[in-house]
Amino acid sequence: MVEHVGGASGRAELVTIGEFARLSRLSAKALRRYDELGLLRPALVDPVNGYRYYDRAQAETARLVAWLRRIGMPLARIAEVVALDDGAAAAEIRAYWARVEAETAARRELASFLVDHLSAKENAGMSNGNGTGRGPGALGIRYAALAHPGAVRASQQDTAYAGARLLAVADGFGESGTRASAAAVDALKPASHGAVNAADLLGVLHEAAESSARAVHDAVGGDGVPAESGTTLTALMWTGERLGLVHIGDSRAYVLRGGDLFRITHDHTLVQSMIDDGSLTEEEAASHPQRAMLLRALTGGPETSAARPDVRLHDTLPGDRYLLCSDGLSAVVDEADVTRTVIAADGPDAAVSALVALAGDAGAPDNVSCVVADVVAL
Repeated sequence: MVEHVGGASGRAELVTIGEFARLSRLSAKALRRYDELGLLRPALVDPVNGYRYYDRAQAETARLVAWLRRIGMPLARIAEVVALDDGAAAAEIRAYWARVEAETAARRELASFLVDHLSAKENAGMSNGNGTGRGPGALGIRYAALAHPGAVRASQQDTAYAGARLLAVADGFGESGTRASAAAVDALKPASHGAVNAADLLGVLHEAAESSARAVHDAVGGDGVPAESGTTLTALMWTGERLGLVHIGDSRAYVLRGGDLFRITHDHTLVQSMIDDGSLTEEEAASHPQRAMLLRALTGGPETSAARPDVRLHDTLPGDRYLLCSDGLSAVVDEADVTRTVIAADGPDAAVSALVALAGDAGAPDNVSCVVADVVAL
């Protein structure tokens, strides 16, 4: 059965649900479900018999809904995406998938850690017969932190902290950015005061990350308050054997190992998501007008998945040098120059001073904060 609705200049060709199912390559059952969920309403429902009729032009939307369900997008978010124009929908899908990949990477690392941890326990038990394993390695860290307001900003919204068990950089934004960055770092400190063994580190990190999110929410906002102020957070917690990473936003953590500087964090930004899906190169990202747009941060707005830091574990070696920095450094100084400076510096104090000076030479348009720590054999 086919019907035509509308005048001569704008006629919609309506088809039955069975015919539309064939057009869209979906089942009638799926189409009825999409109608119930409000994802894809029929163009017409017969008021007498309840039969559903669809416009042939709706087939593309139907297929989009099916594709989004296949990538695991929640139904509420699908409803938002299909209501957008093509460009905005593409950006929303890109942001969603970047988050999925980041969360998948975190789960992959957790699975790897659990395999290694349980295998080590088994091997230790076989070697000494009591399952206690070996004690902590004799490693320690030497550290320094430095924050500078830069040459342009009127206030300092960064927080940089370095202690025997905690290294952290937070880059605040918005009217209450200073309070946000301080609250995020302060909330981590209690978790770092006592000794944490490597087996318990992951649980401690998750609790500390949740504490930071709550602290920022309480410090700068509350329920119903727009997310206009907030902060990034990149922190490392030291057990004596390994480091735990807490990360959200575009502040960064690097490790210098074997003469090479490796970034161990992933920016939660729009341009990084575009780099990840191949629609933007690193070179293009550097000059993109939205390069500072964050997809995830700790804010005063409602608590969502976009306000949950990534948590992961990182093995260390004697001689490693770690750098944490806000984008006041990474966005204005070429990574090759950062690498040369980190390699050449004689100790953490010299390194943070030289890095802040590099940002100053580049104009220091933003607050600059750096933390450097060396892993040393005791």
